[in-house]
Amino acid sequence: MKRRIFSKRQLIALVLAALFCLTFVFSGCSAQSSQNASEKFTVTDMLGRQVEINGTAKKVVAIGPGALRLCCYFKNIEIFAGIEQMEIDSPTGRPYLYANPSLADLPVIGPGGPNNAPNPEQILAVKPDVIFTTYAADQATVDNLQSKTGIPVVALSYGKTATFDSQLDASLTLIGKTIGMEQRAEELIGLMAQYKTDLDTRTKDVADDQKPSAYVGGLGMKGVHGIESTQGNYSLFNVVHANNVVDETGKTGSLMIDKEKLISWNPDKIFLDGAGYPSVLEDYKKNPQYYQSLSAVKNGELYAMLPYNYYSTNIDTSIADAYYIGKILYPEQFNDVDPEKKADEIYQALLGKDIYAQMAKDFGGYRKVELTK
Repeated sequence: MKRRIFSKRQLIALVLAALFCLTFVFSGCSAQSSQNASEKFTVTDMLGRQVEINGTAKKVVAIGPGALRLCCYFKNIEIFAGIEQMEIDSPTGRPYLYANPSLADLPVIGPGGPNNAPNPEQILAVKPDVIFTTYAADQATVDNLQSKTGIPVVALSYGKTATFDSQLDASLTLIGKTIGMEQRAEELIGLMAQYKTDLDTRTKDVADDQKPSAYVGGLGMKGVHGIESTQGNYSLFNVVHANNVVDETGKTGSLMIDKEKLISWNPDKIFLDGAGYPSVLEDYKKNPQYYQSLSAVKNGELYAMLPYNYYSTNIDTSIADAYYIGKILYPEQFNDVDPEKKADEIYQALLGKDIYAQMAKDFGGYRKVELTK
């Protein structure tokens, strides 16, 4: 076969032609990717509303208790167009703000807070593609905001228990689809399932007669409270199969008990929310005899944990608390767990930063406490 010889000019022409073809192919792929990102799609939000999204959202605002936190778990703060004033004024106890202090520099989009309505004018001023909200308890409120702004509004939810709640998972899926980060949403849901399974596996076979009775007090509930503030069907006790004395009431969620009832229950171990602990300490000074009648106080079985209810539930902190609770109730089953290191592992996974030291600085950290000190 006769070998073909190309001239220098022909070789240059062939190289240029090849480069042109490659450019065309890659630009075609890029155009396709851009086209897909700009295609309209519909999501069903947590109120069952069908919301049309005008392509992958590049800029969003998150309004209402806990909305910003869930978006921060995607570790992409460039998507935020603005922030509520309450998030700027009250960052204490919120790991997502500790991890992302630059959020405070964003334009203000409204007052924030559970009792303040959104501000459509301020939201419009930052031109978000989508509004995520946890404010609304009904469709009419969300529809009204969407009508006033002309911006798609996607309602999120933490569900009834927040930590390890299926509605929380669904909300993360919604965010991921809306901002084009479905893989991160799946990763987050998988992480939470992994923690839940680990906690369950460690404790599910503990015999009932080996479980100390337990109580949690000082829980935040639209403010700071004392020892009488607790929860029935408490998710962090449930996940480690704890013997929660409050479950005798048959109630679920936050409740204020009669303090005398705690004396009759007389739990073996008492956990106190770090934010509520000062209130408990103050109450002790007024009525030391009441507390000294509790076996947990007399026997040194009083434990402070990190507070997690700040503008809804800090999921990261609550999971870390579940490990701490497990460590106290079942030392053998958690002998490989250092609660402080576990907390930072969880903060790293969800927020990309070690946060435990800051939380401990503000609230004292995981520790055994004595009311007399």
